[in-house]
Amino acid sequence: MKRKKNSFLDHLESYLSTYLPKAKGLSDATIVSYKATFRILMEFMYQVKGVPADKVSFSMLDEKLIIEFLNWLETSRECSISTRNQRLSAIAAFSMYAQNRDFDAAAGFRNSVLKVPRKKTSQKRRSAFTRDEVKILFELPNSRTEIGLRDKTLLCFMYASGTRAKEACDLTVGDIHFYPDRAGINIHGKGQKVRRIGIPLEASSMLKKYIVHRGLTNDYGAHVFSSQTHEQMTVSCVEEIFAKYIIKAKREHPDRFRYDYTPHSMRHTTATHMLEAGVPLIVVKNFLGHVSLQTTQIYTEISQDTVNRQLKSWNDKWFLKDNSSHRAATRASNVPAFLL
Repeated sequence: MKRKKNSFLDHLESYLSTYLPKAKGLSDATIVSYKATFRILMEFMYQVKGVPADKVSFSMLDEKLIIEFLNWLETSRECSISTRNQRLSAIAAFSMYAQNRDFDAAAGFRNSVLKVPRKKTSQKRRSAFTRDEVKILFELPNSRTEIGLRDKTLLCFMYASGTRAKEACDLTVGDIHFYPDRAGINIHGKGQKVRRIGIPLEASSMLKKYIVHRGLTNDYGAHVFSSQTHEQMTVSCVEEIFAKYIIKAKREHPDRFRYDYTPHSMRHTTATHMLEAGVPLIVVKNFLGHVSLQTTQIYTEISQDTVNRQLKSWNDKWFLKDNSSHRAATRASNVPAFLL
């Protein structure tokens, strides 16, 4: 049955089906998230307010109602503050789109959204592996088995490239160009953007051997990483792989791996280690595919290991020491006292 004309729904449909995928070029996953926001909003309007979707209008969505909806997300749906803020961001983005296309109808809606504050969240420690933990993690998969070889190659590749889980899943043989001392790789990032990165010899050699082992050398459209049931690995499969080895690592090394880790932790680790090695922030930004330098700056919170090393160096260099043993040794070697 054809829907009656509704300014709100008409603009929302155009926004989700045309503007986001075609004009903005957003990924399917991002669009699914936007759709979920408005699907839940329609559920709230019907269940709590008794307003069916085809009766929802811009004028109904004032500041009070939007705040009530966000509070309902937290209480009735038990969403986190982070999810609450994400839903507000999705609504705010649509309000700007709607106002630009129908000012008279949507200007009030836009102004109402701008009055709604984001809720503060507690800052979580960004989970990143230390260098020793990375080495331990790489040693856990049994590379004598097919699954173990795949897992080890995947872990090493994600560390060397700093890729997101989805980017690793999307990697095909044709995206990789091997050189004598490295590999150049086209990474398909967010918003259908492609960035070119390089990974060092050791990681590229492992990747090349794995591709040869699977017999994919000339199959340029084949995905490098597959699951036991699908030709292309999924993000949930990557999450399961990480979870498996983190559990094992925590069991075998109870003094390490003290935080909660996800596949994105490896990306955090790559960025942190690059900055600690002195790689300029702008280079790390381009390597990771960040749009804004501000996004990359979150990784400038260096690890405690680095702090400890720097403090030790400072203490050793500038603080007075007990040199009695040193003086005794130097006297025995006939060094004049005035030089001690």
